[in-house]
Amino acid sequence: MAIQGPQAGQQQIEQTIPRTVTIDGPSAAGKSSVGYRIAQRLGYDFLDTGAMYRAVTWLALERGIDPDDDEEALAKLAADVEFEIGLPPLGEDESSILLEGRDLTPYLRQAVVERAVSLVSRVPAVRYEMVEMQRRLAAKGPLVITGRDIGTVVLPKADLKIYLDASPEERARRRYQELVAARREITQEEVLAEIHRRDRIDQSRSTSPLRPADDAIIINTDGFTLDQVVERILDLIRAER
Repeated sequence: MAIQGPQAGQQQIEQTIPRTVTIDGPSAAGKSSVGYRIAQRLGYDFLDTGAMYRAVTWLALERGIDPDDDEEALAKLAADVEFEIGLPPLGEDESSILLEGRDLTPYLRQAVVERAVSLVSRVPAVRYEMVEMQRRLAAKGPLVITGRDIGTVVLPKADLKIYLDASPEERARRRYQELVAARREITQEEVLAEIHRRDRIDQSRSTSPLRPADDAIIINTDGFTLDQVVERILDLIRAER
């Protein structure tokens, strides 16, 4: 398992105190886009843990495992995989995922994966394996890491914890625009319904339910641009120096 370092020539903020920055939040809150840009500015590694769960989900579907009714097979699959995790492909925000030399990244945003990932990620044994992998990666060096339980479970002693939030309607609008740009045929109402479904699953699962860490700084991104959110977090990081 490996995680690639930041690209050369990135603008860096020197002598930054927070060694690990966690960014949690619900689906389509902008975690990956914000997190990747923060990592670039800091010169840190970046890990989008959602890509890991999507990769397990895609593999499960490829191998005919029912995400809603075969926890034992999902647990074994998660225990057996050994991902290589790299920086996002050019123009993307999601970490690249390789398995035995095969790049799974192009498959991780398929509609069938989107619908099933919350079912897979709610399985306790799957979360256990992914959390252990994430902690090993985090121990290697300065890191910006995004997900749903990073500040609460994966790295509860992280230096700076951010929780990005936005209304379901705003998140649906953003995701709808992304899907339209990707030429996906779907309505904004369908996207909103899926956002609500994902929220229910993420917030009600027995293991690592989605919630802000007690010491997280909550940022509601309604009405703010991506650049404004990035600068807000960088201001918080500078304040820690």
